[in-house]
Amino acid sequence: MKILVTGGAGFLGLHIAKYIASLKKDSLTLLDIAPFNKKEYPKGCTFVTGDVRDKKLVNELLADHDAVIHAAAALPLWKAEEIMDTNVRGTKVMLDAAIANKIKRFIYISSTAVYGVPKKHPVYETDPMVGVGAYGHSKIQAEKACKQARKKGLVVTVIRPKTFVGTHRLGVFEILFDWIKDGKKIPVVGSGNNRYQLLEVDDLVHALYLCLLVRPKEKINDTFNIGAEKFTTVRQDLQQLFDYANSGSTLLSTPAWPIKKALFIFEKLHLSPLYQWVYDTADKDSFVSIDKIKKTLKWKPKNSNGQALIKSYQWYLENYVDVKSRPAGVTHTVGWKQGILGFFKRFM
Repeated sequence: MKILVTGGAGFLGLHIAKYIASLKKDSLTLLDIAPFNKKEYPKGCTFVTGDVRDKKLVNELLADHDAVIHAAAALPLWKAEEIMDTNVRGTKVMLDAAIANKIKRFIYISSTAVYGVPKKHPVYETDPMVGVGAYGHSKIQAEKACKQARKKGLVVTVIRPKTFVGTHRLGVFEILFDWIKDGKKIPVVGSGNNRYQLLEVDDLVHALYLCLLVRPKEKINDTFNIGAEKFTTVRQDLQQLFDYANSGSTLLSTPAWPIKKALFIFEKLHLSPLYQWVYDTADKDSFVSIDKIKKTLKWKPKNSNGQALIKSYQWYLENYVDVKSRPAGVTHTVGWKQGILGFFKRFM
């Protein structure tokens, strides 16, 4: 099978490449507007630098492929206009090209951010979509485009993952790991007694590959939540990480309402990397039902929240010098600028 992965230079793209290469069955093309750190990728990958909004390029690529995993996205720290254009128009360009080139299977990586801040849990695939911020709205609009593509005969699997972590994951988690390494208290919005589901990236990648194989293909022409099966409270999951790190870090509860107001102001003043969906959901339960994807794919996640966090933190420590040598950015493969959070770190 010849597979094209968009967003190939990103955190998820790297893990997809490693998994598929390890099977030694398929050929893989990676497309991204960002530069590739080719030394991190397995042999045999084809790298293409380009934009998913480039109709000519996308059509040329898909003429020679069987399947697409569309993971390219402008992330929440990007400008709203860029998020909407990349995530919505870019997805439509990819879908149109897939239809024109008779692609057999198209997997779209959406997000549980499409549910906004749900009032009941677990969240099911049939629950209302209420976007928060440009990123959430862009994912909803892109999913609508996927539904239209299904009507035109394209087999489209929409995957809504919970926040996924693992080796090479930085972004906002680099801030957490930085504080833990330095033995700081880790403030959480609220008490930390809420349940917040994560997902280990290798579990996600395994499920994505199964979506390319399941027969009949109509079974995966649908939308699926995906997340960890084993998770406890934020307090308990973080305690597992604290125990592993053994740096002296502890959890610090905070009053949710004033902290959220402060973070909102800091965000608007561009002083904090934390965006609204992150702090709005931080003190609430946040977990989805994964029954549908487990049954359809006969898939079961191997890692709990705690295990996923520990694997990610372990990789961070092993690559600490390299991680700190990278300039800050707005993707998941580099650390984010801490801004005013770095100031508060001094007092923790």
